Amino acid sequence: MYAIVSIAGQQFKVAKDQFLFIHRLQGEEGASIEFDNVLLAENGGKFTVGAPSISGATVSATILSHLKGDKVIVFKKKRRKGYKKKNGHRQQFTKIQITGISL
Repeated sequence: MYAIVSIAGQQFKVAKDQFLFIHRLQGEEGASIEFDNVLLAENGGKFTVGAPSISGATVSATILSHLKGDKVIVFKKKRRKGYKKKNGHRQQFTKIQITGISL
């Protein structure tokens, strides 16, 4: 059984006991959350497609930790002009574990 769910503007294919790294969510570590924007669900070869989402379907998850991703370097240069800019950032992520899919 799996589902395609929209979380924070991105779509993920999720199954039970799967780990995901998604954009930073509000909530404490260990808290359980539910996502109700389920776009597609598969159960034993039978597909359910929402228009745009399946009413009554939810995906429950547990927040495991908040962390930062790898550093991304942004370097800009214009040749022969003496223009150089170096900047960077680390993206904020939340690690979650899918605990169940209910239709």
